[in-house]
Amino acid sequence: MKKNTNIVAIVGRPNVGKSTLFNRLVERRDAIMDNESGVTRDRHYGKAEWTGKNFTVIDTGGYVVGSEDTFEGAIREQVQIAIDEASVLLFVVDVETGLTDLDRDFADLLRKSDKPIYLVANKADTSEKVLHAFEFYELGMGEPMAIASASGFGTGDLLDDVVSHFPEETEEEEEEEIPRISVIGRPNVGKSSLVNLLLQKERSIVTDVAGTTRDAVDAVYKAYNKEFILTDTAGLRRKTKVNENIEFYSVMRTIKAIERSDVCIAILDATRGIESQDLSIINLALKNKKGVVIMVNKWDLIEKETNTAKEFAEEIRQRLGGAAYLPIIFTSVHEKQRIAKVIDKAIEVYENRKMKVMTSVLNEVLGKEIERRPPPSHRGHHIQIKYITQLPIHTPVFAFFSNYPKHVKGPYKSFIENKIREHFGFEGVPMGIVFKEK
Repeated sequence: MKKNTNIVAIVGRPNVGKSTLFNRLVERRDAIMDNESGVTRDRHYGKAEWTGKNFTVIDTGGYVVGSEDTFEGAIREQVQIAIDEASVLLFVVDVETGLTDLDRDFADLLRKSDKPIYLVANKADTSEKVLHAFEFYELGMGEPMAIASASGFGTGDLLDDVVSHFPEETEEEEEEEIPRISVIGRPNVGKSSLVNLLLQKERSIVTDVAGTTRDAVDAVYKAYNKEFILTDTAGLRRKTKVNENIEFYSVMRTIKAIERSDVCIAILDATRGIESQDLSIINLALKNKKGVVIMVNKWDLIEKETNTAKEFAEEIRQRLGGAAYLPIIFTSVHEKQRIAKVIDKAIEVYENRKMKVMTSVLNEVLGKEIERRPPPSHRGHHIQIKYITQLPIHTPVFAFFSNYPKHVKGPYKSFIENKIREHFGFEGVPMGIVFKEK
């Protein structure tokens, strides 16, 4: 894989338009935008390109000092991490509000960095407001660059300067696919704690307040001689509890994180068992054709007898119905129990999702099963399956060519799927069974 060390961090006090600038740079509505101050709590990553140079953009939480926000200290830590990771810093200020004491405090913090820093005077959408940008010379951070990120005014000139710090991309290398593993589940089941344990860093803010993670946060995790992108997602709530616009954006971002993933680690709370919302989240991943590993967290809090785990797993599989092929692992993030096994299984599921079965093997093995149990006849017509192949797409889909494909019913398709899994595995991976005219 081509390594990308070009990272641009957008920093500044709350509500100056950092997320709007982020969305402008990555050309999509990706960061949470809301009029409520301090909405972006965690770092958020996106990909951008300008004049042929690719780089990563980090949107950070608003830097705050002396507020009543429970997350204030954690936000400052997140900002510092972004500053440490970045190649270039964009210090965003607001020409409408003007220079504030918080801006001065932030400037003092940034002076300690040896990174290139651009003072970005945002919301300068009129010629009069452009003149207001000169007020920020007082910070001693160089010439303010007046922009309006909402409309795009001035962002081209800003990007010209930013990418001048990045080396020319002289060679075109084929990018190796990096597995994306998302950690999903209801709020407060231990998603961020798992990611932080794996990375040995406070990559996501962890508190005992449900719903702390509003954005999906990406981090690279290296293990087993491979690289993975781990995504810690916002907890999905029931729709009746999504009262804020912020929660709506968080749900949308979790859905997008699932869509971009290869494998999802779905965390359940052992003290609560599998609930309808857990099933909804798992089904969302399966509908998107993603591999799934079920991780039962907080297993250390359960009083156990001889068959406790077996009975718990049977209950989960019963609730899953047709998705009983998903692996279930009992863990405790707090006690660091069987966490490596979860990642090991996620890798295995990722490989299962990519697995291809040779057409000759499919026809030989499944042909015998079909011969032993052919499809039920339809109105006196004998249904014959003549040929089987796996379609050349990213997820396992098997095509069966028949004389009466429309008359093959669901129960027989389930029988076929079970036989494929029995002979070839595909643990943790949803598959498609299609019948076509021969």
